[in-house]
Amino acid sequence: MLTASANSPSALGYHWPAEWAPHTATWVSWPHNPKTWPGRFEPVPRQFAQLVLAIAEVEPVHVLAGDAARSTAEKLVGNHGNVFLHDIATNDAWARDHGPTFLSSSLELPPALVDWEYNAWGGKYPPFDRDNNVPRQLAELTQRRRFSPGIVLEGGAIEGDGRGTVLTTATCLLNSNRNHNMTRERMEQYLADFLGAQKVLWLPRGELAGDDTDGHIDQLARFVAPGVVVAATTDDRADENYEPLRENFAALQNMTDVTERRLEVVGLPLPSAKYVDDQRLPACYCNFYIANGLVLVPQFDDPADDRAVGILREFMPNHEVRGLPSLDLVWGLGSFHCLTQQEPRTKI
Repeated sequence: MLTASANSPSALGYHWPAEWAPHTATWVSWPHNPKTWPGRFEPVPRQFAQLVLAIAEVEPVHVLAGDAARSTAEKLVGNHGNVFLHDIATNDAWARDHGPTFLSSSLELPPALVDWEYNAWGGKYPPFDRDNNVPRQLAELTQRRRFSPGIVLEGGAIEGDGRGTVLTTATCLLNSNRNHNMTRERMEQYLADFLGAQKVLWLPRGELAGDDTDGHIDQLARFVAPGVVVAATTDDRADENYEPLRENFAALQNMTDVTERRLEVVGLPLPSAKYVDDQRLPACYCNFYIANGLVLVPQFDDPADDRAVGILREFMPNHEVRGLPSLDLVWGLGSFHCLTQQEPRTKI
């Protein structure tokens, strides 16, 4: 069992709630960089707006829309009473990864967030200076206490059950393109100190065809309840994803959470392979987003779309589970979870 260091956020009484815990709001960054969707940017803002407006049905949505992003954001979502635009410029749209991790507490503590460093998935897509500055700006905007671990970590690389179990991959969190010479033990201590992790579960494989993150967990496996994980699977032995996903699924079946209860692992099928020209897209239903009473599941014009929604409905019966189009968005190599960052209630 991991123990938080003295005077760390966790030792002070902060923790990272599960995504299904009640939200104050959702934060997103408006898509404006055509290089992220080369040759196919035109439909992206409207598909993104569908996501924003769906979330706004159940909770406030704060949109970072500075500079070139502002006019389109105003046109497509600016008139909704539950959508709030902020003049904060970004390099790209992936708020899960460049945004802060918002913390909660059961104590009377001031609101807080974690400001991880961000380097665009190992320096792959410069510039990223504006994105790296987002957590500091949000701390100022929301008047939150800001904790800065000083290490690179993207929000899509970590998944938690809100009770101290954190799920991740070594291919991403221990990759030298993020933090040189980072050991598993040191990373686990960071997760204990800043997120309240008591037990870290490491998937053995981080590969997903088309993915450029070195193995973000939100494309591979997600908690849907304490002790229950949905994991990407495919029955197609010819698919390059078959072996890594099979190995991850088997590993999860032998893992236990912080209570030492064996995980219940549920397969979430991949859609058939999707391509733009010769580029395979990392289309995966694990990239769903959980808002207040609502789960939004990416849809890829595939026969597996309805199956994925049905599985999530079964295991999240207290939420409305709804599919939304994502085939245009995923050409940017991410989907709903990558594009959102939840702000849980301050006191949970």
